[in-house]
Amino acid sequence: MVPVRRFYNSMSQASLPFDFRSATAASEPRVVDDHDEVDALFSLLEDDDCRRILDATDGIARSASELSAACDLPLSTTYRKLDPLVDAGLLSKRLRISRSGTHTAEYERTVDDVTVSVTPSGVEVRVSHRDVAQSASVTA
Repeated sequence: MVPVRRFYNSMSQASLPFDFRSATAASEPRVVDDHDEVDALFSLLEDDDCRRILDATDGIARSASELSAACDLPLSTTYRKLDPLVDAGLLSKRLRISRSGTHTAEYERTVDDVTVSVTPSGVEVRVSHRDVAQSASVTA
């Protein structure tokens, strides 16, 4: 079994009840069968802004301001959407450190597939994660 870590952000406006898997643990899909978690995940995936952010972070780590520009979203909206996406394990968050010493958070999509199944016990969602580096990066 893959270890599960819970992340909290004191600046977050909303906290979702998700356990965030270490992005290096992409071997097995995470099964979500709790009704509230399924609803929260569906809510994120049906949100157009969240989907645009997920598309813009496919294989590319970007800062909030870079995402704001790429998705044509106000910066405040971008920040508001990022925390729930990270809390749900759909994005990873890491630190970008420039040689000048400034620190910027950058985000990258961690999910490859979301599969929905109807089982005798209800709706089950499987979230397949990809390997994404969790370390800090250094830029010029």
